[in-house]
Amino acid sequence: METRRVDVAVIGAGTAGLNARREAAREGASVVMIESGPYGTMCARVGCMPSKLLIAAADVAHEIGRADLFGIDVPEKVRILGPAVLERVRRERDRFVGFVVESTEELPEEQRLRGHARFVGPTTLEVDGHTRVEANAVAIAAGSSPWIPPSLEGLRGKVMVNDDVFELEDLPRSVAVVGTGIIGLELGQALHRLGARTAFFSHSAKLGPITDPEVGAVARKVFGNELDLHLNVEIEAREAPEGGFVVRWHTREGGEGEERFEQILVAAGRRPQLDELSIEKTGIELDRRGVPLFNPHTMQCGESPIFLAGDVSADRPLLHEAADEGRIAGINAARFPDVRAQMRRTPLSIVFTDPEMAIAGKSFHELDPDQIAVGEVNYEGQGRARVMGRNAGLVRIYAERECGTLVGAEMFGPRVEHTAHLLAWAAQSRLSVERALEMPFYHPVVEEGIRTALRDLSAQLKILAPARAKDLECGPGT
Repeated sequence: METRRVDVAVIGAGTAGLNARREAAREGASVVMIESGPYGTMCARVGCMPSKLLIAAADVAHEIGRADLFGIDVPEKVRILGPAVLERVRRERDRFVGFVVESTEELPEEQRLRGHARFVGPTTLEVDGHTRVEANAVAIAAGSSPWIPPSLEGLRGKVMVNDDVFELEDLPRSVAVVGTGIIGLELGQALHRLGARTAFFSHSAKLGPITDPEVGAVARKVFGNELDLHLNVEIEAREAPEGGFVVRWHTREGGEGEERFEQILVAAGRRPQLDELSIEKTGIELDRRGVPLFNPHTMQCGESPIFLAGDVSADRPLLHEAADEGRIAGINAARFPDVRAQMRRTPLSIVFTDPEMAIAGKSFHELDPDQIAVGEVNYEGQGRARVMGRNAGLVRIYAERECGTLVGAEMFGPRVEHTAHLLAWAAQSRLSVERALEMPFYHPVVEEGIRTALRDLSAQLKILAPARAKDLECGPGT
């Protein structure tokens, strides 16, 4: 067995691992990045990019279907060509993946090692029995994988996870989506709009990342008008003799139902890929889930030379966070034991449903209701939203009651992928409500909805008088 001695070993060549390798090398450390699967990040292969390609097709189909709202008659029924939709998804997906693979393979060969790594000591790794890596520090960026709940464990390998959707040759005629988190809602709504009979099942009433009960209630009402939602239910499933699956569910109140579906899409969350790393050999402390305890500002596990980055930390499973965590882990692994805290950006999470969902800054459940004031805007009457026929949703913005500093928002509404950025920037800049209201707002734009919520928040803080009903966006009081 070959033995290699390096300053930093990086486990995983996804977004976090690539950034960790780069930063460690920039610090002058000798580094090796170990990957057991194909190159190409999760985002490019099975996450951000292919899902948005499927959603883009669904959006087009949906817009055609509602053309009559604007007085436009589509004379013939729209035909959705499933194989063509999925062929484009794969073609463009492969293009994105190709760029990542190409740039990864251009890295110095001595910095890349293929195979599955497992710990045999605190910072010693064996890779598929062919190489022993002795490192001064290790950055674990092993990513995550879809989780199959116990009730469906017997169907593992037969039900779909998000990775499988993009490999379909044609769109399914019907699909049961298990889970109403980000992945389930995005892919499920897209499949619904592309013609699949789709039903959603969840053991809770939670939709996406939303924790604010007011925003959540509006989201359930709006989505419930379009989608077949079964919330607060327990399910079981079996293969149907004639093909497909039979899903049976029951509510806590004693109600029950049964339906047959061609496919089941399990989107019940993802779990860190730690099981095969022999993490116990490191001696670091684990939480009740088996995930190493770490400092989010250093990514260090205790005082050890072990660092986490990306989805494997089970903290902020988003690409931009994985990139930041990889950067921090790589720098500190290279400098170990001179570990230093690094700035973390204000949290920002976006769900590409329609309407979109987002959390900018702190979420509702992270805040003390007695210490904050809340301003809101309902998009039913918002000017630009009504012009576009997308007037549904609720945004709630939070500020510290004592000083009026913006700290976060939970958002469900049209184009909140854009307005969420504005509020995240405002929270990171520690803007006050007054200062935010001094910023320019054009007319008519959806951002005016944010101004309405800020004015409401200002009134709660007794900075401005409450808005009157006649103070319209396009008239007196603007």
